[in-house]
Amino acid sequence: MSVIARTLPVQNSKTGQASKGGKRHYGTHIFLMVMAAMWLTPLGWSLYTALRPKADTDKYGYFSVGGSFGFENFVQAWNQGGFSKYFLNSVLITVPAVLLTLLFASMMAFAVSRVSWKFNITLLIMFTAGNLLPPQVLAAPLFEMFKHVSLPYSFSDSGNLLNTYIAVIAVDTAFQIGFCTFVLSNYMKALSADLTEAALVDGAGIWRQYWNIILPLCRPALAALGTLEVIFIYNDFFWPLLFIQSGDRLPITTAINNLQGQFLSNYNLIAAGAMITLIPTLLIYLVLQRQFVAGLTLGSSKG
Repeated sequence: MSVIARTLPVQNSKTGQASKGGKRHYGTHIFLMVMAAMWLTPLGWSLYTALRPKADTDKYGYFSVGGSFGFENFVQAWNQGGFSKYFLNSVLITVPAVLLTLLFASMMAFAVSRVSWKFNITLLIMFTAGNLLPPQVLAAPLFEMFKHVSLPYSFSDSGNLLNTYIAVIAVDTAFQIGFCTFVLSNYMKALSADLTEAALVDGAGIWRQYWNIILPLCRPALAALGTLEVIFIYNDFFWPLLFIQSGDRLPITTAINNLQGQFLSNYNLIAAGAMITLIPTLLIYLVLQRQFVAGLTLGSSKG
């Protein structure tokens, strides 16, 4: 009996600590639920609006539950907005820009994190500081610079870099390299230095150390950054609208303009178009979700 009596307070104390530990998470859970509701409410309301005919919205109001539901707005938005053509334009811009960004950023990150030289920190600060500059500040200089870069008419119908995908890809790549370099350099610094030292002893050069040893170990970080970069570049509206004048070359983010009426806007149709543009990024996130989370949580258990 005395042994049981002695063990009871210990069990109670552990139970009390567990309960206190559990109570500490209530605030976090409440905060996360509130933030999730704040993020999902506009998305859910847009989907709800897209599923309703405009006639029912005009009759019952936007903040109502009456009327019918269907996918007529999605079909009309797809046909009227020409989304199939604009989707292809977005692919031609997004895929090369993301691949070039990850390639150049990984090279730069390797140089500032795995190679010892006196300009490591200086270059990393310069690449990171470039993201602090508002893109709109460089809009006019870049436009004038691209206008004076001559190209053969067989390559560009404007005779310069304007109205080409190359201009948009180059600017998107340049503006995203700084962020990716910062993330990848911190990732590469966490890798053991013995990896490159052993490779150096075996006679491996810089390129082989980067391509065959370090880069394969960066797959989680590359997957996480690739997911983010696809979302960033795919959703970009400013640069394509600035550099591309031909309407048939604009990306998907500008296709919603085709759903605007001259005197009246059908917001149900516009909401359906916005939902259509959301599908590719949502699918990419779902496919790369495991790698994305692994890349974000890397190093959380270090030390």
